[in-house]
Amino acid sequence: MGDAVTDTQASGGDVERARLTVDALARLPGALLPILHALQDEFGYVDDAAIPLITDALNLSRAEVIGVLHFYHDFRTTPGGRHTLQVCRAEACQAMGSDALVRHVEERLGVAMGETTEDGAVTLRDVYCLGNCALSPAVMLDGRLHGRVTPDRVDAILNATVEAPAGSTR
Repeated sequence: MGDAVTDTQASGGDVERARLTVDALARLPGALLPILHALQDEFGYVDDAAIPLITDALNLSRAEVIGVLHFYHDFRTTPGGRHTLQVCRAEACQAMGSDALVRHVEERLGVAMGETTEDGAVTLRDVYCLGNCALSPAVMLDGRLHGRVTPDRVDAILNATVEAPAGSTR
């Protein structure tokens, strides 16, 4: 990935894996989104060092690629935690208390939405509909959906799955 290679994606042949991913998808119509998804699937995020590979393959400017990367909330530009907790913030979940749930989880983990705990255990993300409106408020931890989540229930879900971040109470 040229001079801008980071230690994360440069290690263990990651540069070549990224290049192969970009090259394999570059000829698709509208290839930018499939490439971004494939890189995130492969590495867990889209490293800044992959941008030149994409711009060269698709003849796009850096601004065009970064604009798309930052427009879609599902793309990550930094490594996430070992676990990802998404809290639904759509209307049905808001009506059933997701705002209070968000405040509780942020306080418990010591991070704001979009951040990762200092120990790298949990990335906290908001999402606007998990399709579980009848059982709101809903959360998803590592791809597993939970409904009718209260502060006590989210604590139990986290306790069952995640080691407690430093400084948190169980």
